Amino acid sequence: MRRLVVLRPEPGGHATVERARAIGLEAFAMPLFAIEPVAWRMSDPSDFDALLLTSANAVRQGGAGLERLRTLPAYAVGEATAVAARDAGFEVVGEGNGGVERLLGSIPPDVRLLHLCGEHRTNTAATQAMTAVPVYRSVALPPSDGLRSVEGQVVAVHSPRAGRRLAELVDQAGIDRASIRIAAISVAAAEAAGDGWAKREAAETPDDAALLALAARLCDKSATT
Repeated sequence: MRRLVVLRPEPGGHATVERARAIGLEAFAMPLFAIEPVAWRMSDPSDFDALLLTSANAVRQGGAGLERLRTLPAYAVGEATAVAARDAGFEVVGEGNGGVERLLGSIPPDVRLLHLCGEHRTNTAATQAMTAVPVYRSVALPPSDGLRSVEGQVVAVHSPRAGRRLAELVDQAGIDRASIRIAAISVAAAEAAGDGWAKREAAETPDDAALLALAARLCDKSATT
């Protein structure tokens, strides 16, 4: 059975590794980025009807500026984001496990959204009026000393940036892409990694459960507990 390499930044990387091990995969983390807060200007809550949270990092890194926003209901993408929002005192009125586009489709078009996000965000086809405010960034880490351990393994790619960075590092190190299988959380993340891999597939839905089901198949193991 192939091992699973998780590139996701911490603490999400550790969470994915634990979920992978729970379904019988041999997994380890090799984060390519670190998450850090950025200075941001507090918005007037009265200008908005709700928050849009697409990552738990927005809550973890938002800092004191979140306090005045707790009067706004929150829409969260994914269970981890919803849990982090509730733990921080927000009322989560909508939770989408099928990605941000599907969640936006469930929100009335006249809702004014404040999107607390990262500096590197993916544009959405929102019908709602939306103001994006970056509250965190992901910073590229130096290449891991154990980078060559990805040879012959399956790599979980959680974002287009991670896909591009993986391809860059593998090529710089002279590692054969054809020895590596890619399990990506989305089509965009898969395409960002480029061509030449042994296999390169995207999860059926953009969430950890679907990604790990795909990873289990690519690791040559059934994803049963």
